[in-house]
Amino acid sequence: MPYVTVKMLEGRTEEQKRALVKEVTEAVSRTVNAPEENIVVFIEEMSKNHYGVAGVRFSDK
Repeated sequence: MPYVTVKMLEGRTEEQKRALVKEVTEAVSRTVNAPEENIVVFIEEMSKNHYGVAGVRFSDK
C-alpha cells in the first residue's frame, strides 16, 4: 500500500487540494501498478510562519 506525503505552504483552495490528491493517486497507480483504493495521500500544510528559506520566513516576505 503506497503512502505519499505532500508538504506545502498553506493557502491552497479545497478544490486545488482535491485535484492534487486525485492526480497524485492516478500517477502513483500508473507508475507502480497499485490499485487506487490502496493509495493513501497525506497533505501536510505548513504555516508561512514556520517555514523559511535563506534565513527569511515566508511570512516576512
